[in-house]
Amino acid sequence: MKKFLGTCTLLCIVLITSAQYSIKGTVSGKQNQPLKDVSVTLKPVTGRQLATVTGDGGIFSFTNLPDKLSGTLVFEFVGKKRLEQHFTISGSNFTADALLEDNNYFLEPLEIKAVRASDKAPFTKVNLSKTDIEKNNFGQDLPFVLNQTPSVVVNSDAGNGVGYTGIRIRGTDGTRINVTLNGIPYNDAESHGSFFVDMPDFTSSVNSIQIQRGVGTSTNGAGAFGATINLSTNEFNEKPYGEINNSYGSFSTWKNTVKAGSGLIDDHFTVDVRLSRLSSDGYIERASSNLQSFYFSGAYTAKKTSVRFNIFSGKEKTYQAWNGVPESMLATNRRYNSLGMEKPGTPYSDQTDNYVQTHYQLFLNQAISDHLSLNLASFLTRGKGYYEEYKAGESFADYNLPNFVTDKDTITHTDLVRRRWLDNYYYGQVVSLQYKKNNDELTFGGGWTQYDGKHYGQVIWAQAGVPSEYEYYRFPATKKDMNIYAKWLHSFSSGLSIFADMQYRRVMHEMLGFADNPQLNIKRTFGFVNPKAGISYSRNGWNAYLSYAMANKEPNRNDFEAGATQQPDKETLHDFELAVEKKYNRYSWGATLYYMLYNNQLVQTGKINDVGAYTRINVPNSYRLGIELQAGVKVTDWLNASAGATFSRNKIKAFDEFVDDYDNGGQLAKAHRNTDISFSPSVIANGAVNIIPVKNSEISFISKYVGRQYMDNTQDKSRSLSDYYVQDIRAAYTFRRIIFREWSIAAQVNNVFSRKYEPNGYTFSYLYESKLATENYYFPMAGTNYMVALNIKL
Repeated sequence: MKKFLGTCTLLCIVLITSAQYSIKGTVSGKQNQPLKDVSVTLKPVTGRQLATVTGDGGIFSFTNLPDKLSGTLVFEFVGKKRLEQHFTISGSNFTADALLEDNNYFLEPLEIKAVRASDKAPFTKVNLSKTDIEKNNFGQDLPFVLNQTPSVVVNSDAGNGVGYTGIRIRGTDGTRINVTLNGIPYNDAESHGSFFVDMPDFTSSVNSIQIQRGVGTSTNGAGAFGATINLSTNEFNEKPYGEINNSYGSFSTWKNTVKAGSGLIDDHFTVDVRLSRLSSDGYIERASSNLQSFYFSGAYTAKKTSVRFNIFSGKEKTYQAWNGVPESMLATNRRYNSLGMEKPGTPYSDQTDNYVQTHYQLFLNQAISDHLSLNLASFLTRGKGYYEEYKAGESFADYNLPNFVTDKDTITHTDLVRRRWLDNYYYGQVVSLQYKKNNDELTFGGGWTQYDGKHYGQVIWAQAGVPSEYEYYRFPATKKDMNIYAKWLHSFSSGLSIFADMQYRRVMHEMLGFADNPQLNIKRTFGFVNPKAGISYSRNGWNAYLSYAMANKEPNRNDFEAGATQQPDKETLHDFELAVEKKYNRYSWGATLYYMLYNNQLVQTGKINDVGAYTRINVPNSYRLGIELQAGVKVTDWLNASAGATFSRNKIKAFDEFVDDYDNGGQLAKAHRNTDISFSPSVIANGAVNIIPVKNSEISFISKYVGRQYMDNTQDKSRSLSDYYVQDIRAAYTFRRIIFREWSIAAQVNNVFSRKYEPNGYTFSYLYESKLATENYYFPMAGTNYMVALNIKL
């Protein structure tokens, strides 16, 4: 750990400045009006690309450039034609003024712009481009593509990143991370989770990602209670293309993807499609995955209007591996899977999770004037599926059935196979109106959604006493969610900006019974006011900001099941962010200080509800205080490096732990003070060293360190996950204009040193024979494993 942090620190402070010349210029639009925020990319014939954006007056610059440098400058701006300009530095500075012509079609992705934080917004964020995404996409689920971003910890039930996966950001779990797809909410309306397994290989259709840490800006869907992930697929492809991507690796893991696009047809129409198939045996025993998906997008563009229709769907069948490995088995069989083992003899072959989820999205973007634009989006998400399991010795009474009586005996229990179903529709509309003139940007937006879900269970086989296809429960649920927000960004000519954001959100739940509490009916309504404000400064490569944001969050379905006398309250988060960063042509560094103060955070305490199930309860005061450090350096044209580290303190000021008393019945309470919040490591660090040995190649050494995580809130070391350090290596080589337009071979070796580590787990304790017993379960990751890929662009 010390060596790793020392290496990261060294990479962060290496500063090399050896060049002497610059390229400067001004970018203008029609009537020679200066254009601000134009993307300018410097592409040298040899060496690394550089990028910047124009500032006030449309001015841009690249400094510290060597003599005899030549290449191309690329200018890109929404609504303008792309411009390329050649340059050569020959003993003096180079001036490159550019005039951008209007496009004949409207391309601005308003549905994304409405929910994302702009470069000047005073919120902590990271943006991933299409190139960044493609480089990391070997077929693992989306969380593993994001693993090298700041403050992120990922895990996988199957142990290799295919199938059910999870992500935490600053210790915040997936139920508190707001996820949007083209500005449309994705989180499950009831559990608040984001199940990326239901969108296999969706990453292959994503062209940009923004991750906001902390509360961030107002968005649609579930409240962002620690982080936001915005995914965009609505890319405009002017030229026809075709791609074939194939990956193969350890545990018989396959990914096959075919993509194609029509390019611009008759100056107005585009079509993009994708077909994907993924399969894997998984690292954990029987943790197999069989996944398929498709993506279709058709768009119409005119000078002031664009209309787009998306339909994408995923089908997953995964063998269940969510029980984890008991601590007693960890040393002898890290791949052990108890699920399916209740069946006598061989494990039950259909102990699987099966789900189909289809998304329909319709977008209208309209430029009302040069300064005013409107976005309207309608959507429907259709999901249906079940998980099937073999259960031994089940009581007939638990299935609302009488005992089975024969001529010789009365049978009270039976083995059976059951399916628990979800059948739901999630639909709604989101809208945003955006005004931009001079130094002001105003956005008014919001939307409404409705979730109609059915929860029901069937017994599809039993040894005796159960009718065929017997349905033993059915509980409908609805949830209505609406929000409105207004955002204002004002820029001063000195580079100083202020930002204000106000959202109102109203949530209405109705749940008519639960599987373990069928008589409980819930009708709850919540109203939230979420203000945000900040100030930012940006000039000469410096960027600094200070912000405050407030978020409120409703409980999830399991919290409501606590019972009539133990209903949960809303949670509130106050988020303070202070950051500074400096960017040079060859190096950059940044630091973000955050303080996240929670009121009534819902946490696990071991307390049982009215029907004997464990539930979360509100604790009055808890907080996260941390600093995130990042740096990058270009040592030479063939060597660059980046590193980051998060140091944090994550505490619950006071709570009572409840332990089951098997000797006397009931529960025992134990008070705790100032303990660590579960799954919140005090140190998270990442680093990468990239070597370009020859043109069109890259070798990357990728490192990750995660400190100790506690599996509950008692800060008991015996109930924790050990810290771990993982080293990966990735290599790629690209061929251009040889047989195909472009094709590449890439390989990645994960966990090079075969470190045995577990990023996730759970624990529970009880009193038995006057002794406190604790049972821990872990989700181990695979040792050394690999993936190789062949990607062809036709």
